[in-house]
Amino acid sequence: MLRNAYYNSLRLAKENNIKSVSFPSISTGAYRYPVEKAAETALSAVIEFAREENSPDEVRFVLFSDSDYQKYKSVLAKLTFSLKGAVP
Repeated sequence: MLRNAYYNSLRLAKENNIKSVSFPSISTGAYRYPVEKAAETALSAVIEFAREENSPDEVRFVLFSDSDYQKYKSVLAKLTFSLKGAVP
């Protein structure tokens, strides 16, 4: 469900010709979903959508704390490393 929230938001943005999207770390506040798992889900969905649809031009994550930022940064580094490793 979390992946779909990001993916469908991006799909709607594309359908409405929106070039820039900002997201919070969905479900990690009141619902206490682990930030690292949320980051992996969110970033994977955004990367997948961007690669398939070449859209949007910009995605921002608006995070509550430096700790959240560091977790997202770490997950992004892991994901981009694995993507680079998968490319011939």
